[in-house]
Amino acid sequence: MADQRGRAHEPRRTPPHPGRPPAAWTSPEGRPCYLLGDGTGYVSRLADEIEDVQLGMAGELLGHASELLAERRVTSAELHYLARRLTESLRDVKRIAESRGGRLVRSPGHDLGGN
Repeated sequence: MADQRGRAHEPRRTPPHPGRPPAAWTSPEGRPCYLLGDGTGYVSRLADEIEDVQLGMAGELLGHASELLAERRVTSAELHYLARRLTESLRDVKRIAESRGGRLVRSPGHDLGGN
């Protein structure tokens, strides 16, 4: 699909399971997976554990990136590899933030007003 200036853009899609949080993983085709249930079951706990691992790995990767970028001699292959890993990590962290943000909005009695 293209806008009036001919730029391609993705149409907005309604999640297939409105009100259900996306899982910490995607399908083999890259589509989001959604958790069904009340959020207290085995799969929900597994998703929380996977999110914790992904966030920990993101922190470690940031440390590695800082060290690598502080070096004077870094090859383009090393930078390319780092950029790919940072992209993967950012995608994971974004998915986690969206999932957790959705859970906050739906939590009964939770005021997001900032007071």
